[in-house]
Amino acid sequence: MNAKKRLLSGFLIICIAGVVWALPPGFLSLDTLKRYHTMLAAWQQQSPFLSAGLYFLVYTLVAALSIPGAALLTLLGGALFGLWQGTLLVSFASTLGATLAMLASRYLLREWISRRFARQMQTVNHGMARDGAFYLFALRVMPLFPFVLVNLLAGLTSIRVRQYWWISQAGMFPATVIYLNAGRQLSQLTSIRDIISPGMLAAFALLGLLPLASRWLVKRFLRS
Repeated sequence: MNAKKRLLSGFLIICIAGVVWALPPGFLSLDTLKRYHTMLAAWQQQSPFLSAGLYFLVYTLVAALSIPGAALLTLLGGALFGLWQGTLLVSFASTLGATLAMLASRYLLREWISRRFARQMQTVNHGMARDGAFYLFALRVMPLFPFVLVNLLAGLTSIRVRQYWWISQAGMFPATVIYLNAGRQLSQLTSIRDIISPGMLAAFALLGLLPLASRWLVKRFLRS
């Protein structure tokens, strides 16, 4: 890694750490979201285009810098913009942020990530070599795999940016809609864990495994 990349990598890490450190304790919580919901909703009614643009920008930065709080922002999007407008904003903002995080991993943080996540990287490389885009789709659909980790590890693979974009957007879409719909009843939520039930987790797992199973069946059919 040359000096310029080291400088940029250090600056990026400092920015992420600085933002997380500057947030007041308990700021990224469901209670805080519910407390300020009425004020934010009134502002959204007064300035619909400005609020939508600012929301899109904040969501993109949170996703790109891997700052905790994307799930809460998605709930807020449902509460402020409704299901359809919220889906448009969150789907593109989360995908743009994920793609920027992947590019930062690929061009700035490659050495650090390859050392820090060597074991996980072996698993991802094996899955990508075996199933390609189907494997990435499975990682995106199943909530068991952290959003941040998928972005970082994907940056070390050879996947093309355009392919990464559309697979990520398609894979994250089901969870996006569920969280946005839950955000429409924000005042009734007591915990984020209430949104995703064990049955829904199982459904996500089956959805993620479906392309892999289909690919396996096609291979078996062609060999027979």
